[in-house]
Amino acid sequence: MTALLLTSHSPQATARYAEIIAAELRPRDVLLLAGDLGAGKTTFTKALCAALGVSDTVTSPTFTLVHEYRGSKLVVCHADLYRLERTGELADLGLDDARRGGAVLVVEWGDLSGDEFTEALTLTFTHAGEAERTITVASRGTTWGPRVTRLFAALGQGAVATPQAGGES
Repeated sequence: MTALLLTSHSPQATARYAEIIAAELRPRDVLLLAGDLGAGKTTFTKALCAALGVSDTVTSPTFTLVHEYRGSKLVVCHADLYRLERTGELADLGLDDARRGGAVLVVEWGDLSGDEFTEALTLTFTHAGEAERTITVASRGTTWGPRVTRLFAALGQGAVATPQAGGES
């Protein structure tokens, strides 16, 4: 698997990365977002939704667990797994149904989903200073195929591609 290491110096830079990723999204795609509290997951999601034509106010679904937003380009199903006690609760959220219906899934605390999503773009947000964040982007499975190459090229100005161990691409 190859991962792309990005550095964001501001929420605006994180938003620009979200816009670039939004341009590559297709119905039924899954984005798994991981990282500590305040690392930028919701900031990224707000910008991604805006780039997809969502006009509603986007908020973290920490307490409701799932929000659905209709954009002019795609429907976004935004989930937050932080409060789940076990991965078996994922089925109760209706994410599979939303995805089958063509929604893009954006899953905060996606690392808590285990192997539930075998096809996904993963983004891991890490604090690197007061406003600075490191974002590691990688893909799972094969559905991203050539889109990963295009995406990494578009994101990659100033970024570093780093080979990672493992069989995912």
